[in-house]
Amino acid sequence: MLDLSRERRRMVDVHLSRRGIHDGEILAAMREVPREAFVDPGYEEFAYEDGPLPIAGGQTISQPYIVALMLEMAEIGPGDQVLEVGTGSGYAAAVMSRVVDHVYTIERHAALAETARRRFQKLGYGNIEVRTGDGTRGWPEAAPFDAIVVAASGPGAPLALQQQLDVGGRLIIPVGDDPDEQRLLKVTRTGASTYSEEDFGGVRFVPLIGEQGWREESRPGIARTMPLARPRSLPEMIAAAAEPLLDVDDPGFAEAFDRFADRRIVLLGEASHGTSEFYRARAAITKRLIERHGFTVVAVEADWPDAAAIDRYVRGRGPSPGADRPFQRFPTWMWRNTDVAAFVEWLREHNDKVKALQPQAGFYGLDIYNMRGSIAAVLEYLDRVDPEAARVARERYGCLTPWQTEPSTYARAALTKGYRECEKAALEQCRDMLARQLDHAGQDGDELFDAAQNARLIASAERYYRTMYYGGSQSWNLRDTHMFETLERILGARGPNAKAVVWAHNSHIGDARYTEMGISREEVNIGQLCRQRFGDAAALIGFGTHAGTVAAATDWDGEMEIKSVRPSREDSYERLCHDAGIERFLLDLGRDPKLRDRLTERRLERFIGVIYRPETELHSHYADASLARQFDAFVWFDETRAVTPLGPEHAAGGMPETYPFGV
Repeated sequence: MLDLSRERRRMVDVHLSRRGIHDGEILAAMREVPREAFVDPGYEEFAYEDGPLPIAGGQTISQPYIVALMLEMAEIGPGDQVLEVGTGSGYAAAVMSRVVDHVYTIERHAALAETARRRFQKLGYGNIEVRTGDGTRGWPEAAPFDAIVVAASGPGAPLALQQQLDVGGRLIIPVGDDPDEQRLLKVTRTGASTYSEEDFGGVRFVPLIGEQGWREESRPGIARTMPLARPRSLPEMIAAAAEPLLDVDDPGFAEAFDRFADRRIVLLGEASHGTSEFYRARAAITKRLIERHGFTVVAVEADWPDAAAIDRYVRGRGPSPGADRPFQRFPTWMWRNTDVAAFVEWLREHNDKVKALQPQAGFYGLDIYNMRGSIAAVLEYLDRVDPEAARVARERYGCLTPWQTEPSTYARAALTKGYRECEKAALEQCRDMLARQLDHAGQDGDELFDAAQNARLIASAERYYRTMYYGGSQSWNLRDTHMFETLERILGARGPNAKAVVWAHNSHIGDARYTEMGISREEVNIGQLCRQRFGDAAALIGFGTHAGTVAAATDWDGEMEIKSVRPSREDSYERLCHDAGIERFLLDLGRDPKLRDRLTERRLERFIGVIYRPETELHSHYADASLARQFDAFVWFDETRAVTPLGPEHAAGGMPETYPFGV
């Protein structure tokens, strides 16, 4: 059910204040007055869209922005006495009544006047008087007025209304004889018989009928007109469609993401590997999907053996004998940071509470890099369950041993005959582990699944590092295909109803077919493969930022630095979001077809990984993309800050001293 009070706040935040309405009294009044009470039955759900709506008598209720603009132009304030010409639904008069001392409003349609009067009474707005009659004559006995607002277009500003202004009073009226566009005029009384005028641009209103307006028989040839706003810019379109988000730490932050709860897979991106807001937002969304909607898989762009150590911890299985502390390999800050540690602690507490009632949520790594850790995990398992198999595995893996710590160097030796045999050995070991998995199904499922996946990783990693030697797109495709297949296997292991949340970089979860990756380099990624395999059951959600700080290195295997993120380029998607003027928001790219069409146009998008080089940012970190085809939704944080890596000080502050994030 639509939360109209929330939509009212959104209307004020997005359609008004972000578009230049700054009068605090008017904004407060529009937060208070329920616009749904002033629309015809059946239109309530549209009450807070920024558009006019039809009412009886061929009239309209003006769009919220035009109401706010005219009232701000009129400079209304406490203690004022105001005249409105054209009561219509009564909404504008109701808003004014929350600001000024007294409102007089005239409507020529008796039925509209009576309906408005009943609405005011029901809402308890006792400082509004309604009259049926010719508004062009004004309300002489109540004059002078501090402001007069006319909600219909006349051939000029009626003399009677000008004369009923107090000195210093303002008359706001659309004027002109063109049925398609009039000019919004502000007339200020400067003396007993002197006035000044200001033109505020094009609008479109119903005609002002009356003695000093249009005659009924000579009215402009339009049956129903609506306010005409200038064509909205793309940032304004984004602002209108964006759903402002609460602070990440607010319990209500993740509510907006309930719309994706029916998906099998929700993929949550990030525009860098070192931004706190991205990690904290993904954690908040994931917590809600786990607690409220039955998700049991958290699959991340991390190495399988390292994530397996976290999984053992959060599911209360105890550390694996002889296992290394997780996430010791570059870039350590990507997963060894305070935001991830806080989420891991929450996941453990959640699993402790639900383990007797429902399936626990697991934490899994999808990535391919940690060949050394995977070999160790396979051998540790086999040492316990089958020492002879462990001896055979050691022989098979022996040819990889010199490169376990820095496996990318393996590619340089992979062209020799002896080392080409490693591929065969790794594949044989993988097949043996898979056969063992089938033979022992149901006996020690989690342990065996972990070891079998490590065997798969070794075989994939062998191909990956060898392929790196040649360059091109093949190594990327091997890596992302491995991650996708790992995700499929995790879902299969967790059961037919398992649902997963994936944490990975935008470059992995945004459909590659609509980025420079797929178009120019023929690369695939997890997002594309998920869409092709799961269709609408997969939701691809990107994240972005304009400026701030980020944790990153200058070179691979370099020291982590806190770097300033340059403000986004003017020709980028990020600049469009920044210019929308909203601090943080969710942009559902399926809600507004016109906006979606505009956001399919290719433009630059920023990608910061573990390396950030601001001095060559255009070349190093921007690529062409089609945002609306790449993602189903986009989460925006205008200014962000770097993650905080775990250090010795965190062990003393309540973190486990040795497991899983021992420092």
